[in-house]
Amino acid sequence: MIRALVLPSVLLISSLLSACGGGTAMFREDPSHSGNASSSGPTELDKLVWKFSAPDKVYSSPVVAGGKVYVGCKDGYLYVLDLNNGELKWKFKTEGNIEASVAVQGNIVYVGSWDGFLYAIDTDTHQMKWKFRTDGKVYSSPVIKDGVVYFGSEDKHLYAVDAQTGFEKWHFDAKSAVYSSPAIYDDMIYIGTLDGYLRAINRKSGQEQWKFATRHRIYSSPSADGKKIYFGSDDKYIRAINVKTGQKIWKKKTAGKIFSSPAYYEDAVYFGSIDSYIYAYDRKSGGRHWEYKTDGSIFSSPVIASNTVYIGSTDGNLYAMNAENGSLRWKYKVDEKIYSSPTIAGGKVIFNSVNGEVFAIR
Repeated sequence: MIRALVLPSVLLISSLLSACGGGTAMFREDPSHSGNASSSGPTELDKLVWKFSAPDKVYSSPVVAGGKVYVGCKDGYLYVLDLNNGELKWKFKTEGNIEASVAVQGNIVYVGSWDGFLYAIDTDTHQMKWKFRTDGKVYSSPVIKDGVVYFGSEDKHLYAVDAQTGFEKWHFDAKSAVYSSPAIYDDMIYIGTLDGYLRAINRKSGQEQWKFATRHRIYSSPSADGKKIYFGSDDKYIRAINVKTGQKIWKKKTAGKIFSSPAYYEDAVYFGSIDSYIYAYDRKSGGRHWEYKTDGSIFSSPVIASNTVYIGSTDGNLYAMNAENGSLRWKYKVDEKIYSSPTIAGGKVIFNSVNGEVFAIR
């Protein structure tokens, strides 16, 4: 099945000739979804730096690149803000809700929409370079590796698309909707599906290497450290799976479904659960290091910087926890639930609440 590529002719030549420059930025910080920020974060809370109010609900997690904050909104717009002051720099319209986070490489930002398209937008001209059509809503946040964009769709496929031209390299039939964002380590790509499978696919050939069955929906995006893949499921378990064999190494049960995507740092893996707890488990054994109870369910995924775990809760607080012992460093209260995940840039924590407000604090 060949997918439709829409590429404005006026931009075709420049798209083909331009090279991907600079670094990349994406959901969960890197292709392996480590959740480890490259910037230091505040260990003591000082103040609100700025706040931006979008006109509709925001579930998309912010991504920062080139001094700009990118966040999608239910009104179909991608909003681009100045990292220093929160000023709106520009916006781009799609025809559907944007729940996926963006990926940025060089001067191109990639974003999926509920209108079924993945868009590539020039960050200098703010114009579309190309868009790639799927047959379902795109919840999955794109991941970039070696000039290829990988993402899933509600149409039950995982796609590999050339980052510069938008031409499909391959697609994989995942048999069920793909809401989670794919994680990449070396030549393997890992995805969770709503029919309850974690699948390992060769990212060059698009061929499946193995699959692991939970029989429960997987919304949590997997995190891969080279030896293990960590992910949560609707069956309330966090699991560590062998990257080469697909065999279970350990699993631990919480009291709630796990939408939160794990992050790993030193000897621990961190995540949240619908049971309102933030957890830290030993990466090797699965033994519990610590837990911390919030006053609301946790959908947010943790980000780690400066030996601190940053994560939001539906109780309206952004929490900063000591990564080693789980003690509370600080928390910041907003007026609405926090579903999305924070990011760290320029010494600030950037996050948003569901009512559309985007915050920068330090």
